[in-house]
Parts: sequence; C-alpha cells; structure tokens
Amino acid sequence: MKLKFTKMHGAGNDFIVVDATRAPMILDAATIRRLSDRHLGIGFDQMLMVEPARNRDTDFYYRIFNADGGEVSQCGNGARCFVRYVHDKGLSAKNAIRVETRSGVIEPRLEQDGRVTVNMGVPIFEPARIPFKAERPAPTYALEVDAKEREISALSMGNPHAVQVVADVDAAPVASEGPLIERHPRFPERVNAGYMQIVGRRHIKLRVFERGAGETLSCGTGACAAAVAGIARGLLDSPVKVDTRGGALEIAWTGEAQPVFMTGPAQSVFEGEIEV
Repeated sequence: MKLKFTKMHGAGNDFIVVDATRAPMILDAATIRRLSDRHLGIGFDQMLMVEPARNRDTDFYYRIFNADGGEVSQCGNGARCFVRYVHDKGLSAKNAIRVETRSGVIEPRLEQDGRVTVNMGVPIFEPARIPFKAERPAPTYALEVDAKEREISALSMGNPHAVQVVADVDAAPVASEGPLIERHPRFPERVNAGYMQIVGRRHIKLRVFERGAGETLSCGTGACAAAVAGIARGLLDSPVKVDTRGGALEIAWTGEAQPVFMTGPAQSVFEGEIEV
C-alpha cells in the first residue's frame, strides 16, 4: 500500500499528517515505528490521522500516534497542524473547526497572522483523572526519582504531565531523568516530563520529555501544562510566553474551571508518498 502524507511541524514538534476521511486506514504499531525512524523511515514525533466526524456537532475526528506506535489522546502542536492541513487541503473552508479527540472536543482556529489558536479545554487536577497515584489534589507533590526527591505539579491537558521548576532548563537532566519520570509507577499510563525555567511573570523556557517520543523540540500540551502549573502556584501571570527549543508559544489561562488557549505556528514542510 502506498501512503500519502504531509510532513508538518509546530514550533519544531514534527508530524506526518494522513487523510483518512475517504477510506479507513489501519496501521499497526510496528509500521508506525518504522515510519517514524529518522534514518530508515520518514522521521516524526507523532503521526496525525484526519478521520470523518463521529458526531454531528463536530467537523472531524483526530487520532494521534506517538513514534513508538502507541495511540494517545491529545497533542497541542498537532492540533494546530491539523487545522492548517484540513484548510490547505480543502477539506474544510472554515477558519475555526470543532475536532473530536479521545479526550474530548478541541476548537483550533486560524488567525489572520498565520498562527493558530486552540481551545485546549479545562486542565484536570484530580489525581484519579490524570491518572496519578495520590490521595488528594495538591499544588505540588514529592516524587522520588532515582533516590532523589523532585517537586512536581501533576495535571492533565488531555494527556498526563509532571512539571517541575528548574534553575536552568539547558542544564536540566531531561535525557537521563525524563525516561524515569515517564515510566514512574505513580503514573499508571506513563507521563510527559516537563522542565520549566521561569524567566519572568509572563515568560518561561521549557523542555519536555514526551511519553512514547522522547524529548521533542516543542510540546503543545506540555507548554499548556507548564503555564497552568505556574499560574496555579502563583508563580506566573497569564498570558505566558513559552520558549521551546523549536519556537515560541503563547498560553492563556484565567483560572480553575476555565479553558486553556494556546497560540503558535503550524507549517507544512513537504508532501510525500511511501510504500508500507
């Protein structure tokens, strides 16, 4: 089978996007892993699949597969690329669309300046819903990692995040500690490990070790989680500029029970076709 795809990125977080609106598409985890290989395949952090809407009040259904072949519930940078893709491909003439994911409905919107804003939904702090093993919600938790205690904020933005504040994000042990946090037993569905350096009340630097993908140049839900964690702890004010290694995102959140809005770039790189 020949697979047609578009290579895209959102602030350096890269994807292939495939159109499954006309016919169902089934790719097993081993095939996705081969495609994601940066030497022997195409190379990407996630594969995004555009499917027909499953409900009348939405425009599309959105599926996300990590580089390890596992399906996940949400991807913020991918959501921006999703609306850019369906608009550029003529699948929708709307600048704002409603897209259903495994974790709920999101609403990405193309802005006049070319950036994309996404309503990422309301952050989840209840441990059982993240999921995270803790007796009750708290601003921060002590997490033992490699015989050391780390202070983290735990929350979900449609996928689980563990965010910690560091003095220097460039010196943070992302490569060595990230995998340990990702598979920590207190996170039964694994977790994205975020490392946040606070530059100012409205400015942070961020690196994220994503579950199933490793460290990426940018993580949209990770940027949302970091900004929300900082605002909830009284360390930041909305909106927050988030500098990632792939580019800048803007996150706005006005408080508990309110949705998070993320604004950033979405860019097509090239079109391709590969035998699978």
